[in-house]
Amino acid sequence: MSAADVAAFQRDGVIVLRQVFTDWVEPLRAGITALMADPSPLERSVVPADGTAPFFQDLCNWQRIPPFRDFVFGSRAAEIAAALMRSKTARFFHDHVLVKQAGGSTVTPWHQDQPYYCVEGRQSASFWIPLDPVGRDVVMECVRGSHRWGKDFRPMRFNGTRLYENDDFEVMPDIEAMRGELDLAGWDMQPGDAIAFDFRTVHGAPGNASPRARRVFSARWVGDDATYAERAGKGSPPFTGLTMKHGDPFDAPIFPLVHPTSQGDQAGTTAA
Repeated sequence: MSAADVAAFQRDGVIVLRQVFTDWVEPLRAGITALMADPSPLERSVVPADGTAPFFQDLCNWQRIPPFRDFVFGSRAAEIAAALMRSKTARFFHDHVLVKQAGGSTVTPWHQDQPYYCVEGRQSASFWIPLDPVGRDVVMECVRGSHRWGKDFRPMRFNGTRLYENDDFEVMPDIEAMRGELDLAGWDMQPGDAIAFDFRTVHGAPGNASPRARRVFSARWVGDDATYAERAGKGSPPFTGLTMKHGDPFDAPIFPLVHPTSQGDQAGTTAA
């Protein structure tokens, strides 16, 4: 990472990285094929009411899908994440697979990831890695600088209901109505590119009107200042069996320290 890349990530909360994961495209494609053939209990596809193709999502599969595990420990993702976060360490939080089939109408509403998560801290990085060519018209968009708005917005489900029944989060502004006032980041992308963004960066994505699938592997990372956060309800992913208390250092086998680490620290535990 150049100093300019790091500065842009810190300032904007989002940056595009070109061809950083090219060698991992085929392994990750194979991993997604295996996952879709045998989804986990956390699979949560969205089925549009208009009969178009479902939006497949599944989470936390790095321990049972070998190409995902290999990516976590064998790619440069942890090293890049640490640099972008300005952190001495990079701890893996979770993986997330998102497949919007050709013609699928599901729109991913504008949201932040942070309020869903059982972790707090100012050092975070997600990599959104497309495994198919993605045009600017169907790519995920991010609002530059929104990670510095100082707000966590109410997390909502795809069906429009609250994730937490009783919360004091602000309602997400109408980003679509504000498009002309905001600096929206989005790019034409090729397999092996990645969008890196902060957990608090506001982002969303349109349906897939293109003639090909949009397969994405996303990898989430946290840095030195990460602490465990108890939420007002079941977060996403809905981790179970954690023994950390609110405010404790974010340290559990299911969240392996990858940068720096030793080979002996890569065993992990089974996700719930």
